[in-house]
Amino acid sequence: MNGTWSDLAARRDMPEIDATRLHRYRQSRLTQQLAQRNLDMVLIHNPVSLRYAFDYRSYQLFQSRTPTTYAFFAADGPTVFHGAYGVTDPSVDIRDARALSYFDGGEVMADASTQLAQDIARYLDEIGATRRRVGLEYINPSVVQALEAQGIEVVDGMNVTERARLIKSDDEIACMRWAIAVAELGIAALADAIQPGVTETQLWGLLTYANLANDGEWHDGRMLCSGPRTNPWLQEASTRRVEAGDLVAFDTDMVGPFGYFADISRTFFCGPGTPTRRQRELYQLAVAEVEHNTGLVRAGLRFSEFQQQAYVQDEAFHEQAYPCVVHAVGMCDEYPRIDPIFRGPNRYEGVMEAGMVLCIESYVGAVGETDGVKLEQQVLVTDDGCEQLSTYPLDERLMG
Repeated sequence: MNGTWSDLAARRDMPEIDATRLHRYRQSRLTQQLAQRNLDMVLIHNPVSLRYAFDYRSYQLFQSRTPTTYAFFAADGPTVFHGAYGVTDPSVDIRDARALSYFDGGEVMADASTQLAQDIARYLDEIGATRRRVGLEYINPSVVQALEAQGIEVVDGMNVTERARLIKSDDEIACMRWAIAVAELGIAALADAIQPGVTETQLWGLLTYANLANDGEWHDGRMLCSGPRTNPWLQEASTRRVEAGDLVAFDTDMVGPFGYFADISRTFFCGPGTPTRRQRELYQLAVAEVEHNTGLVRAGLRFSEFQQQAYVQDEAFHEQAYPCVVHAVGMCDEYPRIDPIFRGPNRYEGVMEAGMVLCIESYVGAVGETDGVKLEQQVLVTDDGCEQLSTYPLDERLMG
């Protein structure tokens, strides 16, 4: 606590971020989606969507499983918050909330849903809405039933909020650069602490501390493992003690400052000693995959084209390969994702666009072997290619 290592602002200047411009851009993106989908309003309660639309960040993890706060957002009309915590702006219209969870509603959820549907109908009347088309994020079936009983057409609201987040403004990219810098500060502390005897959870704690110390939020998982736990992947941090000769692999999955995601994977070698030939081989294969696929990224490339041109590892690595070769990020993992070609055609088609931020993934580990290597880089799609946003260096010992 007496050290200054975790204070990133003491080490470097924060990128310039115009908070007002950022807020206006994000709301304009939502408004555009409402217009494109011919909707009167969207009910927002997903904590990521609340942060994006209104920079509302109270009790986000609690909100993700027990929604108590929601907002009515319309292209034409006031935004109304229901059940908000800690809002001090007197201009914000805050009203009582209906129960959206069993925690609040118990066995009378149907009654609460009827009341919510009536609230929405009155709101539509207030703003003079005539289409009676409303977008809902993931929500209880009883709410849908109650709205339909009011003669209101229900549409998937996630199409509005997710699609709005797809293209990032310059201010959003600045936020993301800072979140990545915080993550890489934590990565540096983690890398320095790798030695025989340290536990996986102790290493992960350094990354978490760096995030919180810089006003970040949370990590979607505790994805750090060592030695034989690196194969297969997707094993979260445990109290296992790292041993000399181990690989230590992790994925930050970090919701950082300003609510933006830093999604970076690295694999390090724990000395003393030198990596085995097989460890170096696995690492170099992962590097080759990430570098090849990064080189494919450009605006205008269709998802199917990327999938067909993406690097394909030897068949021995297919069974345990990462679920996707690329996915987008913003305030969390976001649309789109593109799967490896050997798992069949991608589940949907689309086009890469300038302003999207993508994560290029690789996991290389064969069934029955001890070691696996996880790498991931975060890149910004540009008109003529991409810019790599993650900068933490690879492990030269494993590069060979």
